[in-house]
Amino acid sequence: MSFKWLKRYMPRGLYGRAALILILPVVTLQLVVSVVFIQRHFEGVTEQLTREAVRAVDLALRLQDPATTRALGLTVRAVSPGDVPAQPMRRWYDLTGIVVIHTLETRLAGYRQAMLPDDRNVTLYVQRRGQVYRIGLDRSRVSPSNPHQLLVNMLFFGGLMTVIAYLYLRNQLRPITRLSAAAEAFGKGQVVPYAPAGAEEVRAAGRAFLAMRARIERHIEQRTMMLSGVSHDLRTPLTRLRLGLSLLEDEDRAPLERDVEEMQRLIDAFLDFARSNAESAEMEETDPLALLRQIVDDATRAGQPVQLGGAEGAGRMMLRPRALRRAVENLIGNAVRYGTRCEVSVRLSESALRIVVEDDGPGIPAEAREAALKPFVRLDPARNQDRGSGAGLGLAIALDIARAHGGTLRLGESAGLGGLRAELVLAR
Repeated sequence: MSFKWLKRYMPRGLYGRAALILILPVVTLQLVVSVVFIQRHFEGVTEQLTREAVRAVDLALRLQDPATTRALGLTVRAVSPGDVPAQPMRRWYDLTGIVVIHTLETRLAGYRQAMLPDDRNVTLYVQRRGQVYRIGLDRSRVSPSNPHQLLVNMLFFGGLMTVIAYLYLRNQLRPITRLSAAAEAFGKGQVVPYAPAGAEEVRAAGRAFLAMRARIERHIEQRTMMLSGVSHDLRTPLTRLRLGLSLLEDEDRAPLERDVEEMQRLIDAFLDFARSNAESAEMEETDPLALLRQIVDDATRAGQPVQLGGAEGAGRMMLRPRALRRAVENLIGNAVRYGTRCEVSVRLSESALRIVVEDDGPGIPAEAREAALKPFVRLDPARNQDRGSGAGLGLAIALDIARAHGGTLRLGESAGLGGLRAELVLAR
């Protein structure tokens, strides 16, 4: 039996599911107990009391003795047939009144009508030997008094215990939500304070998360230190090479200087990739649309064929401006290197920031787009290396920055320009 259809109506959050697990059995138990108790106890007791009242009415009408009538707790008065009401009277929520009226109809000889206006009085109309009698008796003679008190007590104490249980359950769930928040923040490049708490299993998961976070931070730090050291060590011989090349003739010096500059750019690219500025910088409240306009204006002043295609939305969000600028500049650099036009558009919604960079270049085949996002990968069929230098790190750096913001980088085909479409999606 499949219950997939039920998943649409189930709560998504941990608190909602825990509350459902807690409340559903309590409500079900109260409903079952209420129905069984009312049917098996109140109805039975009410029917038995009403039968005893029928016997008392029969005795009073048969003896016609005022002393006996008073002793039975009844008031009997002869009335005309026109005084008999056309319909019985009872309140709509008087459940025991249904049983009382039904028992009187089936057990009381000469029964004409019954009136149950409140919880204190019952008025009966009975016809005997051609005479109609109005008989008054106390409601407690035919049904238990205050039957609703049981339901009120059940609802009150059931609700009270549910609230107490929920407060306790919330304290047990709070460490899980804190762990989830810390893990989500770390996925966005933020390190928030977290200490394991709660049940032993939750503490174990928290300690495992802290150990994993520490290992990742150590790995990033070691990678940065290693490549920083390599970069520093290589800068010294490169400087000596430049000094040595300056002594050569111009004809021999120019191509060698270009090779040295190429080596310098590659070293800088490796260092940018290893530095992980996106993860080390602090988040700032930034206007992304203004930042994108500034990036496009700077690229235009630098002589790059870049234009702002469209800007939708308004507002501010937490970003790392320098890291985002580097990511967009890398995408723009790739676009103008392999194409003749570049168009940048941005859209800020309630849930995400979308930055799209399109060009009219050769693009990247669909089967090679996943590989293009890996570091140190250059795709010869899609990207002509003669058009510019690089180490295949531009897209990888942009992807790292997007992931540090809790987002991603998607590659596709530009519908307007026909080249590559790079979409940077950052969670808001």
